[in-house]
Amino acid sequence: MKIGIIREGKIPADKRVPFTPSQCKAMQDSGRFDVIVQPSPVRAYSDDEYREAGVRVQEDLSQCDLLLGVKEVPVDMLLEGKHYMFFSHIIKKQPYNKKLIQAMVKKHITITDYECLRDIDGERVLGFGKYAGIVGAYNGLRGWGLRHGTFELKPAYQCFDYAEMKEELKKVKLPNIKIILTGSGRVGHGALEILEELNLKKVSPNDFLTGQYDEPVFSLLHYDTYYCHLEGKPFDKAEFRSHPERFESCFMDYAKVSELFISCHYWDESSPRFFTKNDMQHPDFKIELIADITCDIEGSIPSTIRASTVAEPFYGYNIKTGKEADAFDQDVITVMAVDNLPCELPRDASKYFGGELINKVMHLYLDGDPFKVIERATILNYGKLTSPYEYLTDFAS
Repeated sequence: MKIGIIREGKIPADKRVPFTPSQCKAMQDSGRFDVIVQPSPVRAYSDDEYREAGVRVQEDLSQCDLLLGVKEVPVDMLLEGKHYMFFSHIIKKQPYNKKLIQAMVKKHITITDYECLRDIDGERVLGFGKYAGIVGAYNGLRGWGLRHGTFELKPAYQCFDYAEMKEELKKVKLPNIKIILTGSGRVGHGALEILEELNLKKVSPNDFLTGQYDEPVFSLLHYDTYYCHLEGKPFDKAEFRSHPERFESCFMDYAKVSELFISCHYWDESSPRFFTKNDMQHPDFKIELIADITCDIEGSIPSTIRASTVAEPFYGYNIKTGKEADAFDQDVITVMAVDNLPCELPRDASKYFGGELINKVMHLYLDGDPFKVIERATILNYGKLTSPYEYLTDFAS
């Protein structure tokens, strides 16, 4: 099978890649894949690194069976009749990609979306979420140091790789604060990895609320700790998913005793918000900095009024006015809400993603796909919407 790795054309260009040079070499050494890489001046892995791994680097990908990228492919770069795999961002009818899906229809393109690759239980197979958690937690700690003037970390995107970032973490010096971490998926595990790298003490939610400590501690909160049944019944996850209106947030109990909040949870618009703007004005509201990795604008966390950028990751939220303010004023809440965090560690994020892609997806093309993982993630087949995505008909027309 001939695989082509396309040059990222979306502006600003993404430095991540579907496969690293060593992963391409391993695929070729298996005798089952031939890999061609389109040259790029911006990748985290240089063209020469691919060449040194024995991978062909050339402009022409017309002979490839499958073309892989990371972000959306610009319309003028699409090759007619080809099978692509990338994050298309079209399944929610994102208006900024309407021209993209229309162009793919006209050019008879097949598009398989990484986001739609799910196992038999409906769980996502791939994602960069772990590195969103890693970078987001690191940014949160960096923000704490800047806010209090106690330490200064190199911005994540200036670190060559994760190893250098871990070296930077040795500069972190925290007082005896309490840190909230929400989320137990890929993103949450990534953030947890950073807190464990600091050897921070983990305490139970109950101890977090009542205990006094002479060192920094954190607690990992789950749905059943910050959502309460309106009738006082025990938390039931199935009931919460089907009837979120029967629950209310009890997160304020934790907001009254913690200074730093690292948000990695999944939140649905039908679910209660963690707290309100009025709650944030309560004199007992103690949180000073929120690293909102979920980045739902004005969603579960009302102080996330916009996404921030890699270059300017922090802004302030004035609890009295509800308006944006200087990031590190002492009378505001500092917000970190970068929405493309894995881009800041592109080499490591790519290695992680490529490994998952090889182990969970690529072999299905050659060995068979009994659970139709690829088929269910294919939005267009030679320019025609497949049955699960026919709801996009008006969007694609």
